[in-house]
Amino acid sequence: MVKIFIDSDVLLDFFFDREPFADDAEQILTLCEKNIISGTVTAVILSNMYYVLRKTASHQQVIDSLQWLLQIVDVAAIDKLIVLQALQSSFTDFEDALQNFSAKTIPSLTTIVTRNITDYKESEISVLTPKAFLATLH
Repeated sequence: MVKIFIDSDVLLDFFFDREPFADDAEQILTLCEKNIISGTVTAVILSNMYYVLRKTASHQQVIDSLQWLLQIVDVAAIDKLIVLQALQSSFTDFEDALQNFSAKTIPSLTTIVTRNITDYKESEISVLTPKAFLATLH
């Protein structure tokens, strides 16, 4: 099974139905839901999702959305070592560095899926847009 890391922009595209990106995000989450691919996020992403979604929805609606999401994706850990790696890396965005080094701990994870490709230019993991990732599956 293909294992991917799903960046927050992809999830926000789905939850906010942001065109023209929402369809690709929905396809990725559907593949996760059907256990065709394995998606992973971090607690940082979940926290950020709560913060952003809470601006337009009630606490309970956001909790329900995150609980649904957690039924179809895994959560990678961020520990002291990952934080230190992120701090000492050449990434210009600390949060993206955290995501990258957390993703590196997942055995067999092949790809970070994000629309912000340039944010991960320092990554040793393959980085693809949702559209490009979906094209690799066909």
